[in-house]
Amino acid sequence: MSDADETADRELISRLRVIEEQPLAERAAAYAALHDELARRLESGPADSGSRG
Repeated sequence: MSDADETADRELISRLRVIEEQPLAERAAAYAALHDELARRLESGPADSGSRG
């Protein structure tokens, strides 16, 4: 795992801890926003040409 990956992991864990401390309604909205952000990142990432079957 690279330093960038480890930093990203730590940032995500920190963000999840903040979300978990929120009231339920706010937590749900925060998780939805996080889901949308992560989905956008995955969709915009480089294509994996090695996964073709």
